Amino acid sequence: MTLRLGDVAPDFEADTTEGRIRFHAWLGTSWGVLFSHPKNYTPVCTTELGYTAKLKGEFDKRNVKAIGLSVDKLDDHHGWSKDILETQGTALNFPLIADADRKVSDLYDMIHPNASDTFTVRSVFVIDPNKKVRLTLTYPASTGRNFDEILRVIDSLQLTDRYKVATPVNWKQGEDVIIVPAVGNDDAKKLFPAGWKELKPYLRVVPQPKE
Repeated sequence: MTLRLGDVAPDFEADTTEGRIRFHAWLGTSWGVLFSHPKNYTPVCTTELGYTAKLKGEFDKRNVKAIGLSVDKLDDHHGWSKDILETQGTALNFPLIADADRKVSDLYDMIHPNASDTFTVRSVFVIDPNKKVRLTLTYPASTGRNFDEILRVIDSLQLTDRYKVATPVNWKQGEDVIIVPAVGNDDAKKLFPAGWKELKPYLRVVPQPKE
């Protein structure tokens, strides 16, 4: 199943390191980051899980829940968790799905046969409170993900959901944004009474709206 932006993220039940969950119910009214790992006890995955655990405070500020997955058994997850704490200095503080039967992996198309017909690639799905897929990323097994970039995209998604703006290249929280072309100047004056910088009629730059 190929998931596209705007699709409803498939629901599922699964065993995790924090007990059995039904995914949609577990998400509740939060945003979610579902990300897969090729295999337990591998070096890149170990660093990724440790770093994600360190970001818990940042995820909490954004009302985001993280959840990982690999095609290993639950007992293996518990053993690996000890290695993550020992080597990365942070204990797991989010659930890790045990997907030995590949049910969830197949549901989210996380196994790419040209890369491996056994293990998941490094997939990332950002899911909003309406259970809609808002971002998909796919990395090769050899390349660790940039979770700071995932946070940046979540900041952009949450901002642009609230205001009629888009974020430019390399945008970071607090920087200028762009008024979307669908908003005419008359409406823009009401939405942005302090004005904007017009580089082109279709490129109007404005300070990030105050949260």
